[in-house]
Amino acid sequence: MKSSKLCYAYAAHGPKSNLRPFRFRRRAVGPNDVLIEILYCGICHSDIHTARNEWQNTAYPVVPGHEIVGRVRETGARVMRFRPGQIVGVGCFVDSCRKCDHCRAGLEQYCDAGVSWTYNGTLQDRKTGTFGGYSDHIVVDQNYVLRISHKSNLAAVAPLLCAGITTYGPLRHYGVKRADKVAVAGLGGLGHMGVKIAASLGAEVTVISTSAEKERDARRMGAKKFLLSSRPENFGKFENYFHFILDTVSAPHDLDRLLGLLRRDGTLCVVGAPGVPQKIDQFNLIMKRRKFGGSLIGGIRETQEMLDYTARRGIVSDIELIPIQKVNEAYARTVRGDVKYRFVIDLQSLGPAKA
Repeated sequence: MKSSKLCYAYAAHGPKSNLRPFRFRRRAVGPNDVLIEILYCGICHSDIHTARNEWQNTAYPVVPGHEIVGRVRETGARVMRFRPGQIVGVGCFVDSCRKCDHCRAGLEQYCDAGVSWTYNGTLQDRKTGTFGGYSDHIVVDQNYVLRISHKSNLAAVAPLLCAGITTYGPLRHYGVKRADKVAVAGLGGLGHMGVKIAASLGAEVTVISTSAEKERDARRMGAKKFLLSSRPENFGKFENYFHFILDTVSAPHDLDRLLGLLRRDGTLCVVGAPGVPQKIDQFNLIMKRRKFGGSLIGGIRETQEMLDYTARRGIVSDIELIPIQKVNEAYARTVRGDVKYRFVIDLQSLGPAKA
């Protein structure tokens, strides 16, 4: 029987503490498991919310990280999908019940029994805690491991495991197609991926942002138009204009103003999650038969589809690569919006934590 392995990581031990070196034991590699040496892990704002217990559900110590790219080092006896040396990914969850309607439909993220998150959760036994990608390796059931076919810039692939699928999923689900007029509200870690993917689908993309300085980046990523939302008079020219708006903004903002930009039968889909409830005027929906919806990451099947699609199109995230020793500084900069557009940790830098 294979034994568990000591894992080196960075963890938060309380809501006000910095992340610091941490050691724990990963579970032993079972017959269906894959042991992955982690090469890169993106920093998602969810990591910060969790490390600081801003959602009031953190079980300390917590090792964040759910945008993982790594190399297979070991496989269980029944693993047929992966081989040692292969480059793979792990996203936001690592298990689900596999029996409910959602799981059977390939929408494991909505699992009735509760999906097993990559960190700050438990496996389906409700006992075995999960620890994320700010670590040197991870053990994951083969059914929740993803193939990565990008040939280069693997660090920039890591954010696709969350930011990429969070934006790809609704663009596909709501049927965005060539020549559709699409707006992306917010040009951050999520928004910049939404722009790249929507543009690759052939849509005419407009970025809605409070920052005039982001227009150049928006156009470089594929946007054709730019709406500076800090000037209310700019909204008039886009009233009743868009087929689809992807709202990635995670701070409170005026949803009715965005709804007013949709044409008849248009859709506003939110993927950003402000910390307080948002209000809308129902007449903004009724009078133009507009739709208001939301979306949560994607299932394994759709995430694999996204990875294959972005590999073919050469789409990756815009990143700043950092050593893990700068993770606390990166958290502070992320909160300030001082990153273009996703931090990624080089886990080779974890070496000093092993001393």
